[in-house]
Parts: sequence; structure tokens; C-alpha cells
Amino acid sequence: MHEQSEEPTAGAKGTDGNAQTEETALLNHCTQQPPEPTAGSSIPARTWRQIFACPPQGLLAQTVTNVAFVVLVWAVVWSITGAECLPGGNLFGILFLYFFAVIGGKIFGFIKIGTLPPLPALLGMLLAGFLIRNTPFISDFVQINLRWSAALRNIALSIILTRAGLGLDPKALKKLKAVCLRLAFGPCLSETGTAAVLAYLFLHLPWQWGFILGFVLGAVSPAVVVPSMLILQSGGYGVEKGVPTLLMAAGSIDDILAITGFNTCLGMAFSSGSTLYNVLRGVLEVAVGIAAGGILGMFIRYFPSHDQASLAWKRSCFILGLSMFAVFGSIYFGFPGSGGLCTLVLAFVAGVGWSDEKREIEKIVAIAWNIFQPFLFGLIGAEVSITSLRPETVGLCVAILGIALVVRIIATFLMVSFAGFNFKEKVFVSLAWIPKATVQAAIGSLALDTARQHQDEQKEKYGMDVLTVAFLAILITAPIGALVIGLAGPRLLQKAQTKSKEDEEGAEVGEEAEACEPS
Repeated sequence: MHEQSEEPTAGAKGTDGNAQTEETALLNHCTQQPPEPTAGSSIPARTWRQIFACPPQGLLAQTVTNVAFVVLVWAVVWSITGAECLPGGNLFGILFLYFFAVIGGKIFGFIKIGTLPPLPALLGMLLAGFLIRNTPFISDFVQINLRWSAALRNIALSIILTRAGLGLDPKALKKLKAVCLRLAFGPCLSETGTAAVLAYLFLHLPWQWGFILGFVLGAVSPAVVVPSMLILQSGGYGVEKGVPTLLMAAGSIDDILAITGFNTCLGMAFSSGSTLYNVLRGVLEVAVGIAAGGILGMFIRYFPSHDQASLAWKRSCFILGLSMFAVFGSIYFGFPGSGGLCTLVLAFVAGVGWSDEKREIEKIVAIAWNIFQPFLFGLIGAEVSITSLRPETVGLCVAILGIALVVRIIATFLMVSFAGFNFKEKVFVSLAWIPKATVQAAIGSLALDTARQHQDEQKEKYGMDVLTVAFLAILITAPIGALVIGLAGPRLLQKAQTKSKEDEEGAEVGEEAEACEPS
């Protein structure tokens, strides 16, 4: 009986069960022995069949789909706008830069070096915009209107500020210890002050513009630091002393401090009157931003109400719409420094009221950021022209960046000196805040855009200097910072000792045996 039951399994084809068994045996054979390559080719025949499958599948199908999607978007826009979507037109330039920024981000996302975190995609987007602007033939037919460019960057700014406000955890803020507050304020203010003094001495910027440049440099990049910290945290490095959590929590406050200081100095730089008047105006802009953000945040806490359908999408539309209105409206009403702070406050206040439901809104806002991120970094790269850069200016900007970074590293080391960390952990914390990217791209061009609106040539020059420093900061520190964190983390941080499942089960069995033993 046993032999009869095995005979159909060996090779009969009559029934469905036997056919499935034969297919399973054939599949096992294929996994054990790779198919023979075709004549004159090193690629297996099965791989050739996948590449030239009809209809196409896999990578080829995905490539065709993406190319067809790009062509379709262009065709639809061309059918509506006509010449605006042809080479030399404004919409053509925007679409061209956007798609190439996306491609640049994808290319850098694929670059991986061993176990190190991947290079930030934003670097590829930045370089794509820079190459488009500085390649002679391409730059002739990729022309983007300055007002459109400023508007798209401001939209991206409002989205990233909304994410920053929603990302603040009120419970974590209440539990912040003195070391976290020191780490948030000390390095940022030290780097800002150093950069302001150096900008005054080297670039001959007025003090207000020196501090604008300083606050642009004073922020760390959540786009680089947070993913790198999560990788270390998942590996158990520094978890016992909470190093990754400390850096992520303090980093969010560091960014808010830099953005608030930037907005305040920006308002003072474009106001006329005495120094006392400018200081009072800066304080007024901060107060207006906080008050308006609080009122709008309380409004969208309760409207739309909980009983409405598609609640997460409605709330996301409200918070994004109000954030964009705050950024653009503050410029229109002559309070450019209050828009960013208003966006941060309204997102934070609304998020506190939404509690756990905030996660769905954060996911939708993240989708909006993924859409506008290529605009932000691509347009920032496209603002920098090689012909307008003087070698001495670039050298001075790099010197300011380098000296300010050294001061920041030293200040960070001092701020964590009495926090219970060993020497290696102090060194790692000091090096982990080198990367700069997101905030620099978001606010780095804002001063230049404001100067263009006021049609002030001298302030446009100052704004271009600030933008140049922001561009160089992203280009230099983002990849170096990511590599430093990836290399130094496993070497400088202690790995948490975790018990294996066998040890835990053995301990449980031992405890049960002890409990069962007679006394």
C-alpha cells in the first residue's frame, strides 16, 4: 500500500494533485540548480525570459510605467497651458526640474556603503537643481519664474514646519531634563553667535543679517539625524542611556529655536526705524505669531468635529491650508517673521488636542512633504549659479561654516559633560549634530525672496550670501554627518545586552521548577 501511494507522486500527470506535485518538484529542482545560460550570454535563460516577458514585468514594467506617467503629466499640462509647457516656458521648467530632482533623490537613495545608513535623497535633489542651473544647454530652456519658485519653496516650508509642530510630544517635553534643555539651547546659540560675528568680520554683513545667517546654520537636520538615530536604536546602540532619544528630542527644540530666531531677525532686518523700534517689532512679531497660532490651533481642534466622515483628511487639509495661509499672509501683511512661528504653534496646539488620532494626520502631511520635497531642494540648488559666485566668497563661507561647526561641537561636548555619559558617548553626541539640510533649505532662501519683494539690491546681495552658506552647509555636512553617525555610533556607543529567547525560557522553567519543589 505504501509503494502504491508513492507511484503517482513520482511522475503521473493525470490528476490535479499529481500535476501540483510535479510542479513542486520542478520548482525545487530549479531552486537547487540554476538554469543553464544561453549561448554567448552570462545571464541565465530564466532571467532573459523575465526581462523580455510579454507583457513586461518587474523592473522593465516599472520603468515603462514611470516614463509613461511623466509623459502623461506633461501632455495634460501642455494641452491646458500650451506654450507655457514647451521648452523655455515656466511650467516646462518646473516640471523638468521636479522630475529630475526626483530621479536625483532616487539615485542617491540607492547608494549604500556597507552597514552605513544610505546617503540622504535630498542631496541628490539639491545637486540635480544645481546641475540644471549650471549646465549651459539645459539652463537655456529651463526657465522658472522667481515668484513661482518662491511660492513653491514657501509651500514646502509650511509643510515642514507643520511636521515639526505635530512631531513635538508634550509628554516628552514635560519630562525633559536639564541636559536636554542645555543640549537644545547651548550649541544652537553658540553656533549662531559665532557665525554672526564671523559674517560681520568676513562678509561685512550687518549684525541683523549676521544673525539671520547664524540662525540658518544653527539648526540640525531632522531628515538626516532622525533616520540615523532610529537605525542605531534598532541595533541597541546607546539605548540604555537614551542617547538616540535625547538627540531626537533636543533636536526638535533646537530647530524650533533656530526658526524662531531667524523669523525674529528677518522681521527686524526689513523694518525701518531705530534699533529699539526694530527690537520691539521683533518681539511683536513673535507675540503675534504665537497668539495667531494658538487661536487657529484651538479652532481646528474642534472643527471638523469627531462625528464627521473622513476626519483625518479634513483635518489634514485644514492644518495644511492654515499653515500656508500663515506663511503667505504674514508676508502680505508685513510681518514675515510671524508666519513660521504661527505654523509651529498651531500644529502643536492642534496635535495636543487630537491625541492619538494625530498619527493619521502625520501620515497624510508626510505624503504632502514627499510631494513637495523635490521642489524645495531642487529649487534651492537651482538658485545657486557658479557664474555669480566669487571664489573668495565661497572660501569665506566655507571658513565660517567650518569654524562655527567646531564651536558647536565643543559647546555640545561641554553641555553633556555632567550628564552621566562616558567620554566616548560625549564624543558621539558632539559629532551627531553635524548634518544640516532640511531647515537650511526651508529658510535659507527666505531672506533672499523677501529682499526681492522689497526690490532692495543691497539686501538681495546679503540674501544671496545667506543662501550660499545654506547651500554649502547642506552639500558638505549632510553626507559627512550621515557617514560620521553611521561609523562612530557602533564604535562609541555601548550596545544593549539583550537576553536570547532560550535564556528567557530557561529562566522561566527554572523559576517554575523552584516553585514546584517541596519546602
